[in-house]
Amino acid sequence: MTYQAWRRVLGVVAATLVVGGVASAPQAAAADTPYDVLVFSKTAGFRHDAIPNGIQLVRDLGGANNFTVSATEDAAQFTTANLAQYEAVVFLNTTGDVLNATQQSAFESYIRGGGGYVGVHSAADTEYDWPFYGELVGAYFASHPAIQQATIRTENRAHAATAHLSPAWVRTDEWYNYRTNPRGGARVLSTLDETTYSGGSMGADHPITWCKPMSSGRSFYTGTGHTRESYADPAFRTMILGGIRYAANRTKADCRAETGYTALYNGSTTGWTQAGPGGFTNSDATLTASGGMGMLWYSAKEFRSYSLKLDWRMPGDDNSGVVLGFPAGSTPDSALANGYEVQIDATDTADKTTGAIYGVKAPDTAARDAALNPPGEWNTYELLVEGERLQVFLNGVKINDFTNTDPARSLTSGHIALQNHGSGDDVSFRNVRIKELGGTVPRTGRITGGSGKCADVAGGSTADGTRIQLWTCNTNAGQQWTVSGNTLRALNKCMGVAGGSTANGAQVQLVTCNGSGSQNWTTGANGSLVNQQANRCLDANGGSSADGTSLIIWTCHGGTNQRWTLP
Repeated sequence: MTYQAWRRVLGVVAATLVVGGVASAPQAAAADTPYDVLVFSKTAGFRHDAIPNGIQLVRDLGGANNFTVSATEDAAQFTTANLAQYEAVVFLNTTGDVLNATQQSAFESYIRGGGGYVGVHSAADTEYDWPFYGELVGAYFASHPAIQQATIRTENRAHAATAHLSPAWVRTDEWYNYRTNPRGGARVLSTLDETTYSGGSMGADHPITWCKPMSSGRSFYTGTGHTRESYADPAFRTMILGGIRYAANRTKADCRAETGYTALYNGSTTGWTQAGPGGFTNSDATLTASGGMGMLWYSAKEFRSYSLKLDWRMPGDDNSGVVLGFPAGSTPDSALANGYEVQIDATDTADKTTGAIYGVKAPDTAARDAALNPPGEWNTYELLVEGERLQVFLNGVKINDFTNTDPARSLTSGHIALQNHGSGDDVSFRNVRIKELGGTVPRTGRITGGSGKCADVAGGSTADGTRIQLWTCNTNAGQQWTVSGNTLRALNKCMGVAGGSTANGAQVQLVTCNGSGSQNWTTGANGSLVNQQANRCLDANGGSSADGTSLIIWTCHGGTNQRWTLP
């Protein structure tokens, strides 16, 4: 949906209530464009008596949500021509070998070409000898205990299939154990808490519902749905609808596998501090902005190289953002001046809409519009910070790629914040989590050469083009270098090569940071500093150690005049 279309549907949202462990989610802001779904329920093994209930459920969902439903147990319908008319195929409690080799080939082509798959319960007890199907469903059935009550832990509350659920969902079903854990290849949406029932065999990490991209297609699977009663459960019905909408490409989600993240917020605000006016309500593991302009910032720690993920939703034409790379103690205004905001806004100008680096760089609007869920639905950001580079992913799709060249700002170190923009800007956030990637910690000090003298900005000048030279080490600012990512910075400017030259003897100088390869340096063998663009080494000209010796680039040779110790 384009932003122009959004303007016709903004503001259609209901308040979220929690009843019996299920949160009633706002409905989609606009009806999905019509589509077609095939329900396939052939069995070659155990046959579930809930199959008729399941078929009726999908028909009911289709009638209320703008899709038509065909139901079959005839595998002959799995031809390239016939499958092409459907946006999604539901494997409803199928068992055993249900497709022959020709039918399997047609279905695989359908999925890889952009089709959608929904697997319900014993869809994981199907086609054990077909490797593609094993990859598609995510994991095969191993065993199950008796039907009993258990607690499901909702791990992802942004996907349309699980956004309506509370963190804990208590229900009765037949609980599958799987031969392998699907987490490494799928985004787990919910897990079983084995401490709440008997017979689980997968331990502390027991996925029960998940999703995954498959080439150009999409896969959704849930292990729930054994009992006839399941298909009358409103929460289960909403989950199946969300899975179908995702598979049919009518709602977007980040279904890439996700491991190694640490929760910064998932209900608890420990470590967070409000700055500026306004604030956030904290209910149902959801933060909702009010008033402002302020920010809720993670004061417990600053971060360097990292992947930050968070889920967000706006009810209408609202405004918020995620602020990165600002120092501790900042006000909301100074955080924006010293860091960068990744914007959330439905209708502003190109450099100030969702996915923009606010006021600096617009997103790829075509990619953004294709990946974006409208107001009333949840979206997921991944903000990937590596050195001075910031990449923005929306629902798993890259929509912006920005490199900081402003010497007054740096993404290599700082805090993160959620913005509360002002009255009426009621943006909500869930599941803020981070994976630290290691990388180089910015550090400041002298760059000392093999001769015992230091890299020095001639005369301490800040003018572009100022020569960098060898000089007796001192405490002047012209010898205070900050190693920031792959840049070497002094006096708020970068060490670079004159004119971007790659030739032997090219002068090394101070210049405004611009992110070019001529300003990127990496450590090499024997203490060398290698200019990435030229693939040549920082060199004291002529091997001299005299004060005022120019620093140049030269073919790397390992000599004393090419050896440097960084701060």
